[in-house]
Amino acid sequence: MPVLQIEHPVRDFETWKAAFDREAARRDAGGVRRYQVYRPVDDARFIGVDLEFDSRGEAEAFKLGLEDLWRSPQAAPALGGTPRARIVDVFEDRTY
Repeated sequence: MPVLQIEHPVRDFETWKAAFDREAARRDAGGVRRYQVYRPVDDARFIGVDLEFDSRGEAEAFKLGLEDLWRSPQAAPALGGTPRARIVDVFEDRTY
């Protein structure tokens, strides 16, 4: 299962989260099956997001769309730095 992992600083978490929530339809249309949002316990102005997809092609296409969005003026109020995005494959998943 491919996962698009995203990490970046944010100017303000609430502003970023509101923008993230407004993009729910884009995630649905882009094939996101599941997502997780996380923050380091010692840095409230940094976020990570894992987006799960059924195919690598969907993950790659979504990544390209996000890169376009991040270059747009509408992303400026939320981003506190350049996002890092990479696609990884989950090769093992275990719940205890």
